[in-house]
Amino acid sequence: MQKFPLRLLWRYKVFVLIGFMIVAGQVFLAYKLLRMPLSGNESSAERDLSRKLYDKYVKRTAPGDNAPLEDRGKDTADATGRQGRSAARDDGKLQPNQHVLRLDELDFVPPCELTRKETVSAIHRAKSQSCKAKIVEVACEIQAGKFYPQRLPTFCPRGDHSPNRALGCFRDEKNFRLLSGYYSTFKTNNSPEKCIRLCLQSGYPFAGVQYGYECFCGDEVPKVSAKLPDSSCNIKCPGDPKQACGGYFTINVYETGIRKFAAQSTETVPKRADETVRIAFLLTLNGRAVRQVHRLLKALYSPRHYYYIHIDARQEYLYRELLKLESKFPNIRLARKRFSSIWGGASLLQMLLSCMEYLLYESGWQWDFVLNLSESDFPLKTVDQLVTFLTANRGQNFVRNHGREVQRFIQKQGLDMTFVECDNRMWRIGDRALPAGITIDGGSDWVCLSRDFARYVTGDGVGQRDELIQGLLRVFEYTILPAESFFHTALRNSRFCHTYTNNNLHMTNWKRQLGCKCQYRHIVDWCGCSPNNFRSEDWERLQASQHKKLFFGRKFEAMVNQAIVLQLEEWMFGPYPAEYPNLHAYWQNVYHHEDVATAADGALLNVANSLLRMNGRTSTEQLYEPGRIREITHYFERDTYRGFLVRHEAMQGTGWSELETWISPVVTAKVTRSTPLARRLIHLEVSTEYDEKEQLSRNFPRIIGTNAEPALIFRLAPPLETERVKGGNATNHSLAVEWIDPVGTIVAASHFTIEDSPTGPLHSFNHFLKGAGKLKLPLAEGVWGARLLQGKALLGATRFLVTEATFREGRTVENELLERHTHRQVLPVRRGSTANTATSKIRAKERKQHPVGHSGDRHDRADHWQEADDQQQVHQLNKLVSQFFSIRETCAVAGVERKELVRFVDCKSTSWSSLAADPKSDIDVESVTSN
Repeated sequence: MQKFPLRLLWRYKVFVLIGFMIVAGQVFLAYKLLRMPLSGNESSAERDLSRKLYDKYVKRTAPGDNAPLEDRGKDTADATGRQGRSAARDDGKLQPNQHVLRLDELDFVPPCELTRKETVSAIHRAKSQSCKAKIVEVACEIQAGKFYPQRLPTFCPRGDHSPNRALGCFRDEKNFRLLSGYYSTFKTNNSPEKCIRLCLQSGYPFAGVQYGYECFCGDEVPKVSAKLPDSSCNIKCPGDPKQACGGYFTINVYETGIRKFAAQSTETVPKRADETVRIAFLLTLNGRAVRQVHRLLKALYSPRHYYYIHIDARQEYLYRELLKLESKFPNIRLARKRFSSIWGGASLLQMLLSCMEYLLYESGWQWDFVLNLSESDFPLKTVDQLVTFLTANRGQNFVRNHGREVQRFIQKQGLDMTFVECDNRMWRIGDRALPAGITIDGGSDWVCLSRDFARYVTGDGVGQRDELIQGLLRVFEYTILPAESFFHTALRNSRFCHTYTNNNLHMTNWKRQLGCKCQYRHIVDWCGCSPNNFRSEDWERLQASQHKKLFFGRKFEAMVNQAIVLQLEEWMFGPYPAEYPNLHAYWQNVYHHEDVATAADGALLNVANSLLRMNGRTSTEQLYEPGRIREITHYFERDTYRGFLVRHEAMQGTGWSELETWISPVVTAKVTRSTPLARRLIHLEVSTEYDEKEQLSRNFPRIIGTNAEPALIFRLAPPLETERVKGGNATNHSLAVEWIDPVGTIVAASHFTIEDSPTGPLHSFNHFLKGAGKLKLPLAEGVWGARLLQGKALLGATRFLVTEATFREGRTVENELLERHTHRQVLPVRRGSTANTATSKIRAKERKQHPVGHSGDRHDRADHWQEADDQQQVHQLNKLVSQFFSIRETCAVAGVERKELVRFVDCKSTSWSSLAADPKSDIDVESVTSN
């Protein structure tokens, strides 16, 4: 046989290469087409956002009784055809022999054998025996198959649709699918029943099976012209060989039993002159922002409406302050049955239903709508405008749909998994199948519900809920974020389905790149997203809501940006008077001596006591002896942190008074300006409690305890025009952070890279010490330093103070006066643990006069740590604290009559005191009627 001449191949090498590439491309495309869904829905490679985030942000630690555990197993496809389960599915990173429950850590005998990784991990991590027992009980009942209802009824009118009715075999087309709503595959167990269940759950009236393992869902009935003989659908179903599952571009179509859903449209003006509706505003509050809540109530208040306030059971201060409103306003009441509601917790739904039961059956109030709000909400329109809108849409129920495909929503929300709430945490213990027969829906947990529907879900006052609501309550009692799905699903499947309005009346500030940081992983085995706070730069977006059917915005937080709240108030109610007092000031309490259950910040109290001791004396005389701290309040002016205010007892001689002292942190950062990047460094600090979502530290005074994990936070200004890269491309900068302990030793160094955008607004970058170079806790007390470097070039440096994290009063009735004189309630400055700094090392370095390592500055340590007695350590703490905080002013609370204290002005006459005039945040009958 004559050989093929190689010279011809070489001559046409370009054509041969092109031909090879074409063939390879065709093979690759054919492979991808065989693996891809035929519709535009979620592909097998797409991962759910929550699972991605959980895998990205939850740190991996070695398994232990109390350590968070994770499983990072290979992705698998489950029986429903969902592929690519990410690592968020399993919360325990267990070794092969660790999925067996360790009975030695339980004080009870489990009623069943539990081997599921997620369940075992949750039991091991739970702290209390009662929580472990609850997880075991739920897991065993689920394992026995008697925990969740398998099927629930739907009471929404069906029209002429019948469940599971076969419509016949139809011709399908590749480019124009008969059922184009949703597509999935069930390789091994497809059947008409399985496909109908999926499509009904997703809210589609029609389901179709094709090519054996494919399932299609759609809203429109197939055209009669596409009808084929039944014999044209001749491929057996993998899950039921007795039935046909379509054929090659032929599809068996069935009715799911529901009609096509359409949310109700809304009117803007009432059709007739009916009596206007009354609203029950259900305020579910958390935190300590009492002044912000007052402003919210002032903006909402009308004597025609009702205000029922639930305050988290752990918030003592807020409850005490708002309880004062009941005596002033007959239509404002606080809930006495209170829940501890963690983010995403099942107790959130229990709390809402409990409050609705009170409003319906105990309050005696006659209202038409119940509308829930939080302390982070604020109106975008007046209450009169809201009343006009709701009157025009009387009887409707306002909820906001998720806006995505239902199956993707189910996975994103974790609705197909069981969560158990105990120990103030949501524990994920395994997968579950949602009940058949109903449509699943969900979205926002901020709703406005009619009185009739609220009565329906609460059981008509006698707790007699129908089978649908009883079953849904069982399901959502063990669901994360249950309020985001319960009301929606109940509406879609009840006789109230015709009142479903896809609008929760809210504008929400979603910035998912910032808001989806998995910030709640310490209280829930899941990752969710949270909205950002509106700021002044969002004003145009808020103004654009004027012509939309939106009446509230969220989130607003005065400690982040109060100016935007002020703009809204003046937009709705007109400008404040020119001489309005403290219009741009904001105060928020962070400590109150009456709080019992709330853990106090020991480092903050230690620093405050030290500063009060210094403030109570001059170089020549004793002004007063500081006593117990009563309150500590953060003070802001024009959205700038101005310091904290310490309200405290004071004694001179035998008389007692009450003072308030204003204290401000001192800036300790230094910038070298030695390089182009250093010249752009406009902010540098070390702090804790960094909020990645809001890009700020919530430790405003930068008081760092020995058990805290510090972070270096810095901000770069945009580059100058001459420094910008051609083409506008981003530049990567390799930086390093060095951490220096109180004796000058570099104890940790971390390297990282930031992407620097050449245009646009200021960009913040933060660095957390996790992984390599992690600091050992507890930190040594004293002055620390942090340096930011680019290569060998120092960009900037800062100092920060670490103080004892525990504050011990040790106060009794007998020794109270003695302790106030000797200051025994203040922990002295210690030298830290041996893991960081040894006493001998400190003193050796002192003898050598080694420079202290904060910012590279030399500091004389001859006076440091010379005596071990408490008095010397208190003196040492005073000296260190004075380097980082300055005492601004002191005023006297009302009732000071002693001549020795007349030098202090009345706090009410100042502009900075927490007792200064703040009429914008005061709520009384006169102020609300003037609105």
